[in-house]
Amino acid sequence: MIETVLFDLDGTIIDTNELIISSFLHIFESRQTGPLTREQIIPHMGTTLEQQLQAFSGAEDVSSFVQAYRSYNALHHDEMVRTFPHVNEVVERLYKHGLALGVVTTKIRPSTMMTLEKYDLERFMSAIVTVNDVEHPKPHPEPVLTAVERLGANPETTLMIGDSPVDIQSAKAAGVKAAAVAWSLKGEQQLQAYEPDYIIRDMRDLYDIVGLPKE
Repeated sequence: MIETVLFDLDGTIIDTNELIISSFLHIFESRQTGPLTREQIIPHMGTTLEQQLQAFSGAEDVSSFVQAYRSYNALHHDEMVRTFPHVNEVVERLYKHGLALGVVTTKIRPSTMMTLEKYDLERFMSAIVTVNDVEHPKPHPEPVLTAVERLGANPETTLMIGDSPVDIQSAKAAGVKAAAVAWSLKGEQQLQAYEPDYIIRDMRDLYDIVGLPKE
């Protein structure tokens, strides 16, 4: 029985995919080795911003890239971001049914809170673990374990939902169940290779997983 549900943010409950991709394309459009492509960006999505920027730039110090990325990202956030279908209704129903809910993300806290508050999701989340709250980000188990501890949850009855291999790896390392969303840009087949406990093709699939009848 599932009593606690943890959500990744980007690409899982919030569709920031095109914003993220366009932000990287923008800041690396004049890269010496040539512009980035979507195909180069997508495999790295889910890791920390710094890790992605290091991979794309080849530089160790990416502070200037971080600033440029966040400036572009903030400027275009509201026009390019939305929730995935049925997210709000499912989250609210799980909350009203008494499940403990949380967010575990590799985003920084300010942008995490801005996004959750914009889509009226923050009020349902009893634990919000960002990259600022841990020493070791996903795929390390620390982020998931931190959320479990803050919620006083039982790992055996906790489900972590994400769109990236690092979400599945973090969940498994933390001893909780893992679910992958089929709408991930990584593709369902790639996520299946990491052996999640569930594949979610519609957010309302969560009702069956936690034992709620579909409305």
